[in-house]
Parts: sequence; structure tokens; C-alpha cells
Amino acid sequence: MNNMNTKKFTTEIGGKTISVEFPDFAEQAHGSALVRFGDTVILGTAVMSRAVREGIDYFPLTVDYEEKFYAAGMIGGSRFMRREGRPSEEAILVSRLIDRGLRPLFNSKIRNEVHVVGLALSFDGENEPDIPAILAASLSLGTSSIPWDGPIGGVRVGKVNGEFVINPLRSGLENSDFDLVVCGKAGKINMVEAGAKEIPEEEILRAIEFAQKEIEKLEDFQKKIIAEIGKEKVMPEVRENHPDFEKIFESIKLKLDEALYLNEKTEKNQKLHEIKKEWDVAVIAGCGAEYKEPANGFYENKIDEIVHKNILKHDKRPDGRGMKELRKISAGVGILPRAHGSGLFYRGETHVLSVATLGGPDDKQLVEGMSIKTKKRYLHHYNFPPFAPGETGRMGNPGRREIGHGALAERALMPVLPSIDEFPYTIRIVSEVLSSNGSTSQASTCGSTLALMDAGVPIKRPVAGIAMGLMMDSEPGKESDYKVLTDLQGPEDHYGDMDFKAAGTSKGITAIQMDVKVLGVTLQILKDVLTDAKAAREKIMKVMLEAIPEARKELSQFAPRILTIKINPDKIREVIGPGGKMINSIIDATGAEINIEQDGTVFVTGSFEASEKALEKIKEIVREYKVGETFEGVVSRIFDFGAMVEFAPNQEGLVHISELAPFRVGQVTDVVDIGDKVPVKIISIDEMGRLNLSIKAMTELKQKENPSPMPEMQKRRGFGERPRRGGHMR
Repeated sequence: MNNMNTKKFTTEIGGKTISVEFPDFAEQAHGSALVRFGDTVILGTAVMSRAVREGIDYFPLTVDYEEKFYAAGMIGGSRFMRREGRPSEEAILVSRLIDRGLRPLFNSKIRNEVHVVGLALSFDGENEPDIPAILAASLSLGTSSIPWDGPIGGVRVGKVNGEFVINPLRSGLENSDFDLVVCGKAGKINMVEAGAKEIPEEEILRAIEFAQKEIEKLEDFQKKIIAEIGKEKVMPEVRENHPDFEKIFESIKLKLDEALYLNEKTEKNQKLHEIKKEWDVAVIAGCGAEYKEPANGFYENKIDEIVHKNILKHDKRPDGRGMKELRKISAGVGILPRAHGSGLFYRGETHVLSVATLGGPDDKQLVEGMSIKTKKRYLHHYNFPPFAPGETGRMGNPGRREIGHGALAERALMPVLPSIDEFPYTIRIVSEVLSSNGSTSQASTCGSTLALMDAGVPIKRPVAGIAMGLMMDSEPGKESDYKVLTDLQGPEDHYGDMDFKAAGTSKGITAIQMDVKVLGVTLQILKDVLTDAKAAREKIMKVMLEAIPEARKELSQFAPRILTIKINPDKIREVIGPGGKMINSIIDATGAEINIEQDGTVFVTGSFEASEKALEKIKEIVREYKVGETFEGVVSRIFDFGAMVEFAPNQEGLVHISELAPFRVGQVTDVVDIGDKVPVKIISIDEMGRLNLSIKAMTELKQKENPSPMPEMQKRRGFGERPRRGGHMR
């Protein structure tokens, strides 16, 4: 370490020390920073390509957060490949988190690729790696020559024991009312991600305001570092607009104005496609093919100006709605006959089908990563096929967007799910986006609520979600002029300044996700957005509850049945049996699945009949027997001093020779043989729990109840007759 060229800086955020070092670990990168938070260590790097990426009309930023098993002292990987494979969902979500904070501060005209990497080198199990990863990314860009209008500060806020806590430890976060990550710059917020246990909007706003103070400290800390060691920013060559663009645009402006405000999406897209083609032809003819790429940016900016101007000056949205007006909403349930539950949610031209499937404990998903090892009983998967927006494309494994939207809907519904004691099922929801015109993630939240209720899952309260938008005046000094848009749709999302997704119940917020295309938004804007979002959710909820007022009381006939029983943990070995012989015999005999927890909770999954049979067998095995109980059993073993009788699965008792018959017995086999069915009564239980049985007591009982004729077993064995000398009868 002494040979390293390094500089070290420290600060205190939320009462905890954060240190940043700039060693020459990654000296080929254009910028790098090593951030330490407790014993969690993240290396951030940033590189910009030297060459322009041709043939694209967007800024090519890639953010990758990489988890390494060694960081947590694990070998990891699969049994056959002991190394990291494709990124975990958790790593992808952190990558998206960092991306959404960085992206608004880049010049969108840049076409050189920028790659930001956060590499988790050490994880202490308590300090979450995403917050230091945001700082590492910000400083690697901020100290580099890459043009970027940072730095940004990012913190996590929790509420533990009624108090706001900055960057709580993982153990504290488990008991927090919410998990809120906020990024911002210069007193404004540019990224929010939150999961909450039905928290009022006012509480969320107070938490964001609380976070801002610490974000400002992080900004000041980074600015001092950048001033001391930061490199001079070098702007890559950006292809400028041709002076004739304005004149060419005038020829299509009126047609473009009309097309943008057509209500039907298919017709609108067709008209816009024709106008764009006309624009391309005119640009190439008048300016040359080399100006096609900057012409695309110019064209998009002009549409952006039109949409902004009409909303800010005339309250005119692309589909003619008012600022707080929802698109037409409809909902339905029971769409698929064999599914355990299904819900269909329409919001304008956005249509989502959500399907619920119930399974047993064996269906839980095992999650093993650097920072998490758990079993998930609730899974939410979101699919966005290319036909949904009317396009062609490849179908296959989910991309980052699909994973992110699925995780958001999952987070929104987690707080209202019943506990495993109330509802011991594994639950999987799949949301299929069938038609898309904005707000599909929140439509999937609504559709999934319907599917859960249709499946008979006793959720605490239904959840509704809404996407909110924003149009701000971009002219200097006019940033305070803005309009909040309820129920964001396609063009408003694409050309707007913010995408704010909010999900919640009648009681409060369960999930929030916000990203912006401007430098940031104020607390007042967020207050207005949350107020309007709450009113919209209430309207949506009314439509949903008309489709299904409450969760169904009965599960689908096609859903498995799970029966549970709590047994003495000391009895677990008896249920399993030597080498699993007993539990496997029950599974083979009934067809049910059996899962046993260490605390003695037993889950039996299968058809209703199979589950009932298996549960009865388990009850027999673990039953606590009492003196005086009677049974019919089978003689399993013979000894000189008596016989063992099995009267329940895996349960035997000894019938002493003196308890075989109401007379003196010379040999046990004079009375019983292996395989004989005999009635028995428990006459005592010794200190070791061993049962002593009696056949004689049962014989006496039968004689009292029915003294004649003689019981069949006594006739067969000659009970009641004294044997003669020499074996002859008198």
C-alpha cells in the first residue's frame, strides 16, 4: 500500500464517517474513486470513448454495478461454475438507481459512449452498498475530464423508532417504516426510490426534506475534492445544426402540430412516421446526408418545444385532457379460466393482464447474492413484448427495464400481503403488457391487485398506482413556471421533464419511483405531485373495487391447498423417519408435498384430498397418547416376554406376556403371531415415553359389553379353556 499514489478525504454524513480515496488502482480509467462506508468498499470508475458512436440519436450512457462474491467472503456461483454469472436482480436495480441520478446532468447531444462502473470490493453485511456506489460514481465522473454537470449527493432515509435516520444499517432498515433513497443537486431533487408501509404523503415529503440537508453536505464535500484534484473537462466534438434546419422545419410545422394532437395512437404514429420521413428527405436534399443525425435531434427538440408550449401556455395536452384528468379506466377479473387469479386493467390505450399463481413452500425462490441470501415467497414478473407499443423486436430474457418495473410493482404490493401464518402460499404474479401508451408499471400494479383478490389472497387493502408528469419552462428565470400532469401517457413521458410513479392504498404510500430529465425539482413540485397522485389513486381504486369489492373467500378449484400444523420440534425426526423413510412414504401414499420448518411448522401442499390424508398421517405420528386410549393394531414383533403392537404409523407399544390374555400364558405365540390384528389399550407410559399396552383389558371390556358369544380371537386361541396334561383337553 505504501507504493500507491493516493489521496484520502473523509466526511461525516448522518453521524457516520465516509472516506474517499483516489489510489492508482484503475489508472487507465478517466476517473476513479474508492469509497469506504464502514467496511463496505466500492470502486467507481468512469470512461468516455474517444470516437463518436455513429448511427444513434441518443446519449449512450451505460452504468454497471457489479457484485463480487468475494466482497462478502463467499465462494458463490453455481455448483458447476464457481464464479459470478449474469448480474443479479439486486445488482441491476442498483445500476438503474445510479443511472437515474447521473443521466440528467449529461449533455444529451454527446454521442461518445460513457461507461460508469461501480465495483463492490467489500461488503460488511450492514452498510448497504448502493449509497457509496452513487458517491463513487459521482466522484469518478466529477474528478475526470468527462463533461458532466455534477456532483450529486445521494442518501438513504429510514424511520426507526419514530425517528428519521440517515443511511440506517441493514438491521435498522428491517424495522423501518420506509426505505427511501434520494439524490439531488443544488437544493433540488433529481431521483427518488422508495418502498413504504402505507406511509402518508406528508411523511414522505418530510423525509425528503430531511435528506436534503445531508445531500448538501455531500455536495460541498465533493466540490472541495474536485477543486483540488479534478481534471479539466474536455467537451467532445458535437455535430452542430445546419442553418437551414429552421427554414425546412417551417414546411412541416403545421402538419406536425395536427398529428401530435390526434387522439388515436395508431393513427397518430402513422401520421408522425410520414412527417418524419418527409423531414428526413428534405434535410438530406437541402443539407446533405451527413446532417441526418443532428437533424433528428433538432426535430425531437422541436416536438418537445411544441408539447411544452401548449401545456404551459394553453393547458393543452396531446390527447385533449385536463391537467388532472385521467384517461378512461376499466377493470375486470376472472379473465383466464384455469389461472388461480387474473386481473385486466385498462388505462386509455395501456392494457395490462396480470395473472396470479399460488404454490407451496417448495416454490419459494432462493436468492443468493453478495449482499442478500433469502427465500422469496412473493414474486412479481413484468413482461413488455414488442407488439405492446406496435413494434417488432426480439423476445427473450427480460431486460433491465422489465426487471426494474417488476421490482417496483413487487415493492408496491409487498406491504399489503398477508403473513405466512395467515396465508402460507408462495405467490407469483406475471404482468403481461398487451398494449402500451405510458404508465405500464403502474397499470401492472393495479392489474396485479385485481389478480391477487381474484385468487383469494387476503390482502390488507387494495393498491392502486399512477404515473405523474411535469412540464417546466426551460427559459432561465422561469423554472418556477410548471404544470403537473396526472396520468402520464406516451408523448408526455417522452418529451416531459419528469416521470413520477406513485403506488399506495387508502392509508398511504407503498412505493415511489421518480426520475427527471432536468437538473432537478423542488419540494413544492413534489408536494403538488403527491397531492394530485393521491386524488388520482382514489378515483382508480373506485373503478377497481367495482370489479371486485374484496378478495374472494375461496381459492380457485385449480389452486393447491396448503394445510398447516404446529408440532413439537422434538417430533420432527419421527415425521421424517430414518433416512427420510417415513416422510417419503407419506408423500408416495398421498401425492402431497410436505415441508417442515425448524420451529415445528409443517406445511402440507396438494389437492384437498391429498393434503387431508397426509395431514392425518402426520397427526398420528406426532400424537401425544394418553393412558386409557384404545386402538386396533398389528403385531409387529414377538419376544419371550411379550409382543410389540404397531397401532399407528411409526408408533408401537409393548404388550407384556401378562397382558396378553385373562389367564396365564406359557408362550407368546400361543396367543398371537406376527401380523395378527389385535385390539389394545394404553395402560401406562413410562418416564421415557414408552407405551405399555394390554390386550387383556380389551378382552375384558368386550366380555362386559357382550359376554356371549366368545370373542373370535379367544375362540381361535382357546381362551377360557384350561389345557390338559400331555396336551389333551379335559
